[in-house]
Amino acid sequence: MSVTVFIQGRNGATRWQPGKRWLLLPVLLIAAGTGFYQHNAKQVQQQQANADNERVAREDQKQELIELKGATESQLAMLVTHVARMQAKVTRLEALGQQVAKNNQLEDQFDFSSTVGVGGQSELGANIELEQLIADMDKLVSRIDNNNVQLSILETVSSNLHIDEERYISGRPIEKGWLSSPYGLRNDPFNGRRTMHKGIDFAAKEGTNVVATAGGVITWAGKMFGYGELVEIDHGNGLRTRYGHNKSLLVTVGDVIAKGDNIAKMGSTGRSTGPHVHYEVLRGGQQIDPQKYVYRKAG
Repeated sequence: MSVTVFIQGRNGATRWQPGKRWLLLPVLLIAAGTGFYQHNAKQVQQQQANADNERVAREDQKQELIELKGATESQLAMLVTHVARMQAKVTRLEALGQQVAKNNQLEDQFDFSSTVGVGGQSELGANIELEQLIADMDKLVSRIDNNNVQLSILETVSSNLHIDEERYISGRPIEKGWLSSPYGLRNDPFNGRRTMHKGIDFAAKEGTNVVATAGGVITWAGKMFGYGELVEIDHGNGLRTRYGHNKSLLVTVGDVIAKGDNIAKMGSTGRSTGPHVHYEVLRGGQQIDPQKYVYRKAG
């Protein structure tokens, strides 16, 4: 098939018949345009898809941030509650320490009410910030450390005070009875000779309680020649007391006893003429006159 093209010029219409290659030009142009359009369409679709993916990713990130923020706020609120409870417990602990110091007349040496020198203060609340919470926790840790040191020292001092009070020898070794023989030279009840009586005798009804005149550790609980059933207590500082002629013993070696504890029942064992307790005070291993301890004021 041939195509004839008439071209209008000044001198009239001119007849031109193009070759086959010219006939293919429109087809090529249409094909090129179609390819270009399809390429642009794909680019637009890809860009739209990328935009959609980015939007979805941003929404996912936003949701994750919201959830993370909610979890963080919940954890902070929980921490705030724990810190508040710890503060309340530390406050009660400080009050207790102050009371113990007061009871031992040591309030001038131990002050549990003073604030430890740390950074700025902040109030605990629902909208507390992380930095504020950390500051409060640091302050709380400082208070706890300071109180632990003071309580440890207070415990040591208080214990020593109580030990000194317990070791203070005073009073009679019986609940009921009377002094039947003093310390010093006397006529021996068995042979009548003048001998040294190295203790004080207190007589009462058999079975009467024999009590410790000071706190300490039992170093002897059993028979000893001349003493019968004997209890010996070490009070420290080189001081010991002995309680002889007992009917029965209520303690054993190694027991820790307090001042006023019942340690035996009065009897007449050993070298004895009747129910009584032979009471001795030893200093550095030597018997001394117990009278000043018996009648001294309680510590």
